[in-house]
Amino acid sequence: MKVLLLEDDPALNDLLDDHLSDKGYEVTLATNGQEALEYLIDNVFDFALLDINTPVMTGLEVLKIIRNDYKNQTPAIVLTAYQDTKHLKESFESGVDDYIKKPFDLEELDQRIMKLCKHFMIEQSTEIQITPTIKFIPDSCQLEILNVKKSIALKEREILKYFCKHKNRVVSSEELLQNIWAYEEMPTDATIRVYIKNLRELLGKDRIQTVRGIGYKFEL
Repeated sequence: MKVLLLEDDPALNDLLDDHLSDKGYEVTLATNGQEALEYLIDNVFDFALLDINTPVMTGLEVLKIIRNDYKNQTPAIVLTAYQDTKHLKESFESGVDDYIKKPFDLEELDQRIMKLCKHFMIEQSTEIQITPTIKFIPDSCQLEILNVKKSIALKEREILKYFCKHKNRVVSSEELLQNIWAYEEMPTDATIRVYIKNLRELLGKDRIQTVRGIGYKFEL
């Protein structure tokens, strides 16, 4: 899994980098908010760990920009030494998914990451029941339809995983682009439509609704 770590304290940065790397994560380090913002715009991460009080711009400012301007929904945990409810409230209003106060045990961080991964189906291997006759098996890029397994392309898997995470709400093409493709890989809208068409042929045309001028809605 790919994780972005924004932390300007050198000792804590090194400690978390070593710990996360030992756990098998691919860690990208940022020591200021501008650097973290550029990484999040140009790359796709499974989740982010963001310190609040960082140089150039804060972790919360980074979060607000990617959420509002780039429709980037990368799951994020805020790390902070602040103990007051004001910063807690501001964090969740900015779009954070979890919040951990310093100092914290590494075991606590591990548990919060596990909770985040479970909630957002990151590294999801569990089968997802889409209809009584259709199962989605993310780790093998397969759909099981009437007990017959059919393979789907990697990006079709990623789109379907994203739809499952954000079921029953409208997802724009821009949001799909920002959360599934890295900047240098960005496809055209026509390419996205092809992936959607392929998924509809397998799942049924009514499962993925087109919301004209906005995007798509996956009903589960």
